[in-house]
Amino acid sequence: MEITNSIALVTGSARRIGRAISLELARRGARLAIHYRSSEAEAVETLSMVRALGSDGEIFHADLADDSARDAMVEAIRSRFGTVHILVNNASEFAPGTLEASTPEMWDKQMDANARAPFFLARSCATMMLDSGRGKILNIADPAGEKIWTGYLSYSVSKAALLGVTQGLAKELAPGIQVNAVAPGPVYFPDSYTPEQKQTAIERTLLKRAGSAEDVVRAVVFLIENDYITGEVLHVDGGRHVL
Repeated sequence: MEITNSIALVTGSARRIGRAISLELARRGARLAIHYRSSEAEAVETLSMVRALGSDGEIFHADLADDSARDAMVEAIRSRFGTVHILVNNASEFAPGTLEASTPEMWDKQMDANARAPFFLARSCATMMLDSGRGKILNIADPAGEKIWTGYLSYSVSKAALLGVTQGLAKELAPGIQVNAVAPGPVYFPDSYTPEQKQTAIERTLLKRAGSAEDVVRAVVFLIENDYITGEVLHVDGGRHVL
């Protein structure tokens, strides 16, 4: 698939990995639908950076866990750009929670953001992709979805569900649309992490160092441009998933 002249929707693209993915796609000639939930100022900044690269873009606000808000965003994108060729489900909800500390509200919030919203957003965008004759869906997963982290139970289970969503969509949407996932390791740390927590995360990789946003971006671009990979999880985690 050619990224040039494609319409790309990247959720959670106001900052961090989402912004880095958006900027690289813009650099390669895509037009960007920049989604944000609460980081409006950062989304405006991302849009400015996209346009500085010579690309076209627009920002779209939605709480993706809200069905009506999500559907309204998809219709606004369709009205602005006509279609979507690339969907990157990057927006995520991350919070610690042991078995004892987990609440139904915590469970629902993370499942809605990390699995339910990507599923239904992919379903909406897939219709446009099939009508246009091409499409790629990328889900930003996590090694925690394969080896559940104690202390992050609801988050880990929600990311495990996202891996199931990835495989299920790959089967349902083949052969017209390829669906894959990228599972980053320690790249951007949560704002709440202490230096000790950051070092612990690094020590849990084989390479004993943090990765970069560029490492993740290159993996995303690879999966978009390769048309013979689907249902795959590409780990960009310094080997953490094998430990």
